[in-house]
Amino acid sequence: MKDKYIILIIVVILTVFLILRNMNFGNRAPANKNPSLTKDYREEDVNTIYLAGGCFWGVEGYFERIEGVVDVVSGYANGTTKNPTYEDVIYKNTGHAETVELKYDPSKIDLTEILLYYFKVIDPTSLNKQGSDIGNQYRTGIYYTDVKQVDEIKKVIEVEQKKYKKDIVVEVLPLENFYKAEEYHQDYLKKNPTGYCHINLKEAETGVERDPSLGDIDIYLKPSDEELREKLSKEEYNVTQKGSTERPFTHEYDKLDERGIYVDIVTGEPLFSSQDKYDAGCGWPSFTKPIDEKHIKQYNDKSLGMNRIEVKSSSGDSHLGHVFNDGPPDKGGMRYCINGSSLKFIPYEEMEKEGYGDLKTIFD
Repeated sequence: MKDKYIILIIVVILTVFLILRNMNFGNRAPANKNPSLTKDYREEDVNTIYLAGGCFWGVEGYFERIEGVVDVVSGYANGTTKNPTYEDVIYKNTGHAETVELKYDPSKIDLTEILLYYFKVIDPTSLNKQGSDIGNQYRTGIYYTDVKQVDEIKKVIEVEQKKYKKDIVVEVLPLENFYKAEEYHQDYLKKNPTGYCHINLKEAETGVERDPSLGDIDIYLKPSDEELREKLSKEEYNVTQKGSTERPFTHEYDKLDERGIYVDIVTGEPLFSSQDKYDAGCGWPSFTKPIDEKHIKQYNDKSLGMNRIEVKSSSGDSHLGHVFNDGPPDKGGMRYCINGSSLKFIPYEEMEKEGYGDLKTIFD
């Protein structure tokens, strides 16, 4: 009889251990702020990918913590039945995979980085099983709606395969269908902070390593000419796209004396800081240096019978102005003379919300 009690106690202890192991206590911590979730986006300004990575509660909660991700919806994808319920997917052979519809801002994060975060928290060699969840509905998959995404997906998988001896079994298929899951599944871990999750959500906060073969991320994408003509004023378009120069002393940024950063009005690429702005008396916003040299390109400009150095933004190739060597000697001696029409000012208080929170350290 005593042995039976001992066995019972051991069983209870093991059961409790397994339950505790499958509870992600990191979920109790408040999620890091992702400013992209609270911004209003036009549908044409976001891209979409569909990811199956096991239980969608964790996948949704994980990706919502990553800056640049605009929206994540839990649902069922690529099955053979219409409008399935959760019970249908669990107990019937519907062929659906628990999947999240992930929308992201391509000016903040690209598909490659999204996929690197994805592979960080799944076992890509496990077929129909993630964590403690077993079944066809828990298979891993990347479902695309734009065939142009395929090459990028395959490149990431090729790099990830080098980390494993077994073959990666993540299916890559066009999206055939997607049905939004019941409302109680949406934001499940926000509603139930100690609920089951096979993913450590804190992995979203530690970033990803990008193999050099995948190229550098280009998050400051230039819109089409048609979009630019709609987005910019006539003067902003002429300055940034045609190399025109605004009249001196006409732009509000010339005398603006607020803390913040100046970004390319075309792409949002960060260019200059108010820390380096000064009144040169020339009638245009002037800076002693850019935030980072990598965001600036320089060209010899012999137009108008002068020998000058033109300054353009790296990603958008926007004409910004010119750089001269008559700046303050104690600040390096350079004067970046920039058209206000090529810039957009982001106040310090709004940098976090606008996705430039990492640059606030330049004001420390």
